[in-house]
Amino acid sequence: MPLSHPRLWLPLLAATLAAMPVGSSVQAQGAAPPSWKAGAASAKITPDTEMWMAGYAARTKPAEGVELDLYAKALVIEDQAGTPWALVTLDLIGIPRNVRLFVAEQVEKQHGIAPERLVLNASHTHSGPELRTERSFATADPAKYYDAAAAYTNKLQSTLVRLIGEAKAKLEPAKLDYCHARCGFAMNRRRPNGKGGYNNAPNPEGPVDLSVPVLRVATANNAGGKELAFIFGYSCHCTTLGHQRFSGDYAGYAQQYLQEAHPGVISMFMNGCGGDQNPYPRNTMELAQAHGRSLATAVEAALTTSFKPLSGKIRAAYREIPLAYDTLPTREQLEAQTKSGTKLDADHATRVLSRLNETGSLPTDYPYPVQVTRLGDQLTWVTLGGEVVVDYALRLKQEIKDPIVWVSGYSNDVMTYIPSLRVWKEGGYEAGEAMKWGTHPTRWSERIEEQIIATVHELRRSLNP
Repeated sequence: MPLSHPRLWLPLLAATLAAMPVGSSVQAQGAAPPSWKAGAASAKITPDTEMWMAGYAARTKPAEGVELDLYAKALVIEDQAGTPWALVTLDLIGIPRNVRLFVAEQVEKQHGIAPERLVLNASHTHSGPELRTERSFATADPAKYYDAAAAYTNKLQSTLVRLIGEAKAKLEPAKLDYCHARCGFAMNRRRPNGKGGYNNAPNPEGPVDLSVPVLRVATANNAGGKELAFIFGYSCHCTTLGHQRFSGDYAGYAQQYLQEAHPGVISMFMNGCGGDQNPYPRNTMELAQAHGRSLATAVEAALTTSFKPLSGKIRAAYREIPLAYDTLPTREQLEAQTKSGTKLDADHATRVLSRLNETGSLPTDYPYPVQVTRLGDQLTWVTLGGEVVVDYALRLKQEIKDPIVWVSGYSNDVMTYIPSLRVWKEGGYEAGEAMKWGTHPTRWSERIEEQIIATVHELRRSLNP
């Protein structure tokens, strides 16, 4: 095999970069005195019983084994005032609202970390378990897999609460440094079909966010510090794979490669605003590994650049806003839709009609989570619920005037897609068609983008000194 083959030179590059000294004497001299404490912990969350897999409606059977173990990882940071903040990343399709609520309540009660200072982020791997009990209708045996999802969720919740406690117990003086690089395998997946619509296909002309933000956490006990954790982000669906074995997809491989190159470090992936982004090319294990290697190499490259040390205090704000639905369907419209020749439309109408019969009315909005964290005076971290399209990251990074702005979707509650106004007007899967797979009564209102953006800015202003 020639040396030019990527399977040879990518690992060599990663190893070379990993061996280089982290930071420079200039960085060390310019860094602020240690003002943080940090601790990190990791736990395997691969199912140990038979479970259906999440992400692809075409699947007709449960998982058939494990390709790459799934993990939950926790980082707890404390500022000089003793204010703690926790981040949890998960190799899962999403975070159900009930999981967020339970974990937030218990973490505050047991570990003293307030809900606004807790961030949960899912990688959105489509090779993980289906833990959303409301999706059991899509399996061959709904009752059986409802029970499996419920049991997994209960165990997961306990694991997350314990994991945050473990990370907090490991707190030690630390340095926080930000750096960034770029990675190129993500591509917009909304291709105009020439008939006024959009197909799910690679569109090299569509908007993307190829940035790879990195937060390096290291001890502050000696020159340079021992690395404790890397948190890195990328805006892209975890959908390289479509098989029947559990895996973290490219994000799982990237984390694995970084931990192999940096023994003892906990590597954590934060999905960004990748609702309309796919990895290309895709559909093989080799490609998932190659994309993971590319992303890990981008992180290694970022670690060779000039760091931006973080200093100051932790400030955070969290709000659930009533994100408005579009005009609700009437009972008569739903009853007519149950007879549709399109199975998805008929099934959706049946589920919504059942919801209407059970509750007597349909909701006009959804409690959508918006969160803003300031880590020191430099980094503003926006964490949004749902499968957020890339427009939000591009807009917020331009409008928020802080030194560093990091925007992540798939956080705290992944209920469905979150289109921008542009995507909403264009129509298609991310604009509202995807919502038919659940029990949302209809798509979002056209006010969705302004509701979310306005809330982000309001929360950010509330964190001013």
